[in-house]
Amino acid sequence: MPFGAARERGSMSEPAFQDLGSVEHCFGCGADNPDGLQLKSFWDGDEAVARFEPKPFHCGGSADITYGGLLASLIDCHGCNLAIAHLYRAESRPIGSEPRINCLTAQLNVSLETPTPIDEALHLRARVADVDGRKVWVHCEVAVNGAVTARGEVLAIRLKDDPGA
Repeated sequence: MPFGAARERGSMSEPAFQDLGSVEHCFGCGADNPDGLQLKSFWDGDEAVARFEPKPFHCGGSADITYGGLLASLIDCHGCNLAIAHLYRAESRPIGSEPRINCLTAQLNVSLETPTPIDEALHLRARVADVDGRKVWVHCEVAVNGAVTARGEVLAIRLKDDPGA
């Protein structure tokens, strides 16, 4: 499926990256943060997909539009989790296996292309654009009903204390 094309996954029966130990406490996607957004990312071929349903309090500007900062957070978390999962896959290891691979977002660029409705599910799709040493660039799109509403680029950096870095 081409990048940016929206589709509902038939089954997300495999565990999410986050549930395999890619992150633990992050507000956006940490499995161990009960007050966070609990974003869950899954493989779809070489890309990652996620689905998020905004709540009425996630509004921005007006009650029917999703807050742009929330979209940036979702792009950040989805992109960084894909970077981590990609690095594990490149080393032919399960996500979360020891020694752990950790990345942090070094740069986040987001374009809010059109208002994002708050009463519809958001579908995120991301792909790794480039890897150079410890740097992983990820492109991500947010779509509602097949229409892209936001795009982002995440530069994730593999932490140096990671033995594979």
